[in-house]
Amino acid sequence: MARVKKGMNAKRKHKKILKLAKGFYGSKHKIFSAANPAVMRSLRSAQMGRKLKKREYRRLWIARINAAARANDISYSRLMNGLKKAGIEVNRKMLSEMAIHDPAGFTKIVESAKAAL
Repeated sequence: MARVKKGMNAKRKHKKILKLAKGFYGSKHKIFSAANPAVMRSLRSAQMGRKLKKREYRRLWIARINAAARANDISYSRLMNGLKKAGIEVNRKMLSEMAIHDPAGFTKIVESAKAAL
């Protein structure tokens, strides 16, 4: 059986990691043994960041809706309860956009939610 050396595969793997480490500080973008853990950590952080972004946007939408709802003399939780009872299915993103760009339409939605309570 022929002997198989893994030089080409190792070279390819190292080049891939060093390409991902481009722009890292110090030897982390030059030396594979320093770059590999840094790249693995950065990929893990990027995945967490994508999950956190969704949470942060939802928090922002809720804060905006709450501010606009309180301007119309109702709390956020009572507004959402009223919308559910009224059968109005509008997601939080659209509600926050309406609160900013269409206050009259948002006020109509709040009035229908108040009526359902």
